[in-house]
Amino acid sequence: MMKDGSGSAAAVVCCSVLILLISSAGFCSGGVTSRFVRKLEESQDMPLDADVFRVPPGYNAPQQVHITQGDYEGKGMIVSWVTQDEAGSSTVTYWTETGKKKVANGRITTYKYYTYKSGYIHHCTLKNLQHNTKYYYEVGTGQNTTRQFWFKTPPEVGPDVPFTFGLIGDLGQTYDSNSTLAHYEKNPIGGQAVLSVGDLSYADNYPNHDNVRWDTWGRFVERSTAYQPWIWTTGNHELDYAPEIGETKPFKPFTHRYPVPYKASDSTSPHWYSVKIASAHIIVLSSYSAYGKYTPQTQWLQDELPKVNRSETPWLVVLVHSPWYNSYNYHYMEGETMRVMYEPLLVKYKVDLVFAGHVHAYERSERISNIAYRIVSGDCRPVNDDNAPVYITIGDGGNIEGLANNMTEPQPEYSAFREASFGHATLSIKNRTHAYYSWHRNQDGYKVVADSVWFYNRIWRPYD
Repeated sequence: MMKDGSGSAAAVVCCSVLILLISSAGFCSGGVTSRFVRKLEESQDMPLDADVFRVPPGYNAPQQVHITQGDYEGKGMIVSWVTQDEAGSSTVTYWTETGKKKVANGRITTYKYYTYKSGYIHHCTLKNLQHNTKYYYEVGTGQNTTRQFWFKTPPEVGPDVPFTFGLIGDLGQTYDSNSTLAHYEKNPIGGQAVLSVGDLSYADNYPNHDNVRWDTWGRFVERSTAYQPWIWTTGNHELDYAPEIGETKPFKPFTHRYPVPYKASDSTSPHWYSVKIASAHIIVLSSYSAYGKYTPQTQWLQDELPKVNRSETPWLVVLVHSPWYNSYNYHYMEGETMRVMYEPLLVKYKVDLVFAGHVHAYERSERISNIAYRIVSGDCRPVNDDNAPVYITIGDGGNIEGLANNMTEPQPEYSAFREASFGHATLSIKNRTHAYYSWHRNQDGYKVVADSVWFYNRIWRPYD
């Protein structure tokens, strides 16, 4: 992270910063606790007849269209959609501005959940695409109603390839959720793909996990998910485990609706996998799948990390739902057992950033680790560590459960900035050494940055 200044100039800066902290953030042993004043009323889900949930016109019109990367290196795209009246066509027609039209055939799946029966869920993988190319695509080919969208493939993987990610967590489908998505769409920084850190629809907040709310969420986010890939992480609200109504298969709605290219990274489960995008290697982990020493997820992670070629993808980013470092009283220490298992691996392989959700607020840590503890040792405090990631909690998408505004006091030393507001973030990788990160609260204008930092890569510029 960027730091500068020396000598007397540094003293002036330090004094200025001290005055700023005292006046705007209070005095604590950690970093900044924002004093931004926001409305505290509960978040409310938008009603079923809200315009953002509107079913597209036409008989059996494709709806809930979304895309995600379909292979390891960005030359594939998985296109998914739902038809409600009948199965219809699973064919996708796609083309470039100057190229001929091509077709790809997909598959159909359905599921039942308690008394709910899904529509016909289509998944079609487009393969051997050209990098950094705009493609138009049509779903519903050959049936009564077709719909057309477009996407742009990521640039070819390389160490100095710039790319900007959006970061959204715990979105839900409230009025605040709509504000978050609108702010992301209108952010002039311009995200090219979204890293979603879990908790999507919050359908499980309704009686019997009303899966109609999976459908409304899919229509709500289509305005983004149909045009740029979202990289999916599973959260606790994707579990949909409800034995009291006979639903005992975890993640059933999510896995039917949101496929990921897990086999491309030799994973055995869609809940942990990795993809390469531009100059970044993205690793997705599952907080709610087994992660003990001999479990499939752990064995996969131990195999995957040594494969990461930092000369090809310098930026190593991990997505997980439950945060490992969290100074809010909500979900406090829920990620601790996973941290104990995996943090030494992340430090060993010099992961740059870890993004999490779950806590409905925002927090950014210093670059720290807590890996010295042993049963016979009393060393159990986070310490500054140049080999360690920065941990960022971005579970502030706007869901129905509202903000987490109860913080531990005093602010821990490892916590650099925290604020209980809804918003989103962007990560703009510039080259192999530098990346610009910014967080944007919903109450501000689209151009306003509420928190920002320049990150230095752990391999190519390892000292902040």
